[in-house]
Amino acid sequence: MSARTTTPWPLVALFTAGYLAPYLLPTTVGRLSAGLPLSTTEAGSIGSALLLSSATAGFLLASRVDRLGPRGLARAGLLLAAAGYGTAAVTTTIPLVVLGAIVGGLGSGTITSVAATGIAGQRDPHRTTTLGLLGVSALAGALYLTIPHLGPGHGHPLAAIAVTALLALPVTRRLPAAGAPEAPHTPAGRALRATTPLPHRRAGLVLAAAMLCWSLAQNSLWGVSGRIGLQQAGLTEVTVGAVFAVALGAGLLGVIGAGALGQRLGRALPIGAGTALIAGCIALSAAATDLTSFATGEIAWNTVYPVVLSYVIGLAASLDQRGRWAVLVGSASSLGTACGPLAGSLLSARVGYPAMGVILALGLLLITGPMTAVALRTRRPAPLPQEHPVVEIPLDAVPAPRTAYDTAGPRQATAGAAAGPGPASR
Repeated sequence: MSARTTTPWPLVALFTAGYLAPYLLPTTVGRLSAGLPLSTTEAGSIGSALLLSSATAGFLLASRVDRLGPRGLARAGLLLAAAGYGTAAVTTTIPLVVLGAIVGGLGSGTITSVAATGIAGQRDPHRTTTLGLLGVSALAGALYLTIPHLGPGHGHPLAAIAVTALLALPVTRRLPAAGAPEAPHTPAGRALRATTPLPHRRAGLVLAAAMLCWSLAQNSLWGVSGRIGLQQAGLTEVTVGAVFAVALGAGLLGVIGAGALGQRLGRALPIGAGTALIAGCIALSAAATDLTSFATGEIAWNTVYPVVLSYVIGLAASLDQRGRWAVLVGSASSLGTACGPLAGSLLSARVGYPAMGVILALGLLLITGPMTAVALRTRRPAPLPQEHPVVEIPLDAVPAPRTAYDTAGPRQATAGAAAGPGPASR
């Protein structure tokens, strides 16, 4: 088996460590509000600052990962995440908590930038993305089951993210360092990464703008889902945590299904139809008043969400195999995610949870068209310039011998083989 078809476990581990903070956002914001002298809006603002910091790192590193070196950047990001989230977990001083969240967010953004760039260079980025989503969904689900039993306090989810970052450090040994020589047939064409202009500019900008709104809608609800369960549905923290764990488990099944399905349906149908389904799930979950409606909305939503996300990440990777659009679209998504907790808190405070759900659902339906259009118009990855140089071979005009028109047989096959191979296909 060639190296190109082996599972890139370091990238999967980095994906898991980088995306864990957004996945734990509801319990993180809820614990900040309950364990510190903060209002729900102030706690949501800290969550937004964390994710905005992550998005900023992504925008800054979009085209610099290979020049700076994936190994060094990944280690720096993991250490920043461990230091920042760890500091925020062990202190009750509000300024230090905010600073730790911002530093940790920078680390998360750096980690996801390295992961996204590496995934875009894979032969099958969708498969690697689904493995990463499986990892982060499984870990987040286990934490949602565990954290409520560890006692009160704001630090448990933050400490879990910090520990995950430290555990991912050993895998960075298998990443290339800055200036490391690349294999000559690397699909991402690393040597040309810095000088080649971005392909599919219009499609990439449309997808980035749509993903900002897409993530904003998702995380506006995700950031207040815990409060909907506790306040509107009248559930306990243990019950809400169990619902989230089951929902993330259902998300695992959805991701497994997406991985098995692959590209058989293309990307347009899963992205378009999936986003429309998510809109309905958000409206249902935001209007929940009991365990049944809350669990149904959250489980259905979390089943479909990672499926659509896996196809969107794969679409962004296909726009530029050098990974730049993957990082930029991911950073736009992080920017939307960053605004989500604050937007959800403000919307729910002004119009209530059910009306907030309707507003978010309508917004998702509006961007379904542009996202589907991008998927329909960019079905193939952009060609990599100079990846296969054209070589002109002069041929002498020599009349073919009579035997060239003889019947096929071993002698003719041997002669054909001696003449050399035909043009290579990609």
